[in-house]
Amino acid sequence: MNRNRMLLGFGSALVVASLASSYVYRQLQQVHPGNGGQMAKLVQVVVAAGPLKMGRRLAPNDVALVDWPEGKQPQGSLARVEEAVGRALTVPLVQGEVIVDQELAGREAGAGMIVAIPNGMRAVSVGVDEVRAVAGYVTPGTIVDVLVTGMGQGGPVTRTILEHVRVLAVGQDMQAESGKPQIATVVTLLVSPEEGEKLTLAAADGKIHLALRNTADTADANPLPVYGSAIFSGNPRMVTAVGGSMARPLTSVPPFTVQVVRGDKVETQSFPQGSGESDGR
Repeated sequence: MNRNRMLLGFGSALVVASLASSYVYRQLQQVHPGNGGQMAKLVQVVVAAGPLKMGRRLAPNDVALVDWPEGKQPQGSLARVEEAVGRALTVPLVQGEVIVDQELAGREAGAGMIVAIPNGMRAVSVGVDEVRAVAGYVTPGTIVDVLVTGMGQGGPVTRTILEHVRVLAVGQDMQAESGKPQIATVVTLLVSPEEGEKLTLAAADGKIHLALRNTADTADANPLPVYGSAIFSGNPRMVTAVGGSMARPLTSVPPFTVQVVRGDKVETQSFPQGSGESDGR
């Protein structure tokens, strides 16, 4: 009797072990289909050894090699450290991020800000202060509109001269510090050559302000200019724009003055010149 029980228990154990082995085998095949249940082959890719700023020329200690499943590497990934060392980053990277060829400038392109300027664009710097740079919240990577205030034919005027302009750098920093404000006296903007000319003239003859906008807001506002006479008169006269229903304030023109000398007596007389907008007559 004991002998039969032992044989029965031994047979049951063999059956359970066989079923368990079969189950594990099937699960491994599902994890690695098509390769007979073998572990996937690994290759090495180049990653950032730590946080890296845009424009940095990579040194050997800036990069590292990690194992990666073969065939699953990101497009453009590098297999050798030598392919990355000596080239500058065109984007910032976090620690462990895979470095891809399209995020690196050519070896002859140099380093620093120049690698972040696309072909056909220019980097132009303008002077700002804490107020004109939105209390320091204009940081690298943000999008701004450029406003200028100067003297027009009818007095002071403020107008928007550029929209959707990307900030390349604040001072000499090309990377924001986790949303913290950055105070600097110079901001560098990414503009076209024509926009660069307009921006330079506005900075030379007027006073620049930057208006921070949401990066998701891509609509053109095209605001009308605002005249000093419309703000300070309290009841500005308005005129309908040609071809539309929008109205703009009439600019006031200072009176024409003449000094009249009669003997030893000098008098100043004023004569109105009319509004700053022509009535078409």
